[in-house]
Amino acid sequence: MQGADVTRISLADYSLPLMNQDLEKESGVPDPAVKLAHMIAAHDGLLIATAEYNASIPPLLKNTIDWISRVTKDMQGRPFRAFKGKATALCSSSNGNYAGIRAINHLRAVLVHCGAEVVSPQCSVPRGQEAFDEAGNFRDEALQKSMSNVCAALIERARMLSGRP
Repeated sequence: MQGADVTRISLADYSLPLMNQDLEKESGVPDPAVKLAHMIAAHDGLLIATAEYNASIPPLLKNTIDWISRVTKDMQGRPFRAFKGKATALCSSSNGNYAGIRAINHLRAVLVHCGAEVVSPQCSVPRGQEAFDEAGNFRDEALQKSMSNVCAALIERARMLSGRP
């Protein structure tokens, strides 16, 4: 991605129970949430691609964010917030013409509340089931350009926040 090193994950690989403060009091934050929180912290930026469910954030994504936000200590026991100051970019898709725009707006509000530095450019993909070719590339040049702009903004913000050239 434009010269950046990328770690691609699927939240389906990180099984988490439904967020529940009673469960948290009994068992603590689940290990997959701790692992994800530290993985996010180890990277300069975060790009989240989401679908839209019932005009909002899919429950798997919201639940994961909720659990990650409960991780308050790093590996050395120091105060910690995975999303705090994290350069973050958003993209969405849906099967309809709204392109997940309602979900991405809700997601932006949740992440800003968690302290993320969400970049302004975003990419929303209408008719997601038709938008990509067999290799996973956008069929539409305008969508490819939009995604390229999102990535460029994320990389620039991540470099700025990390202090790296």
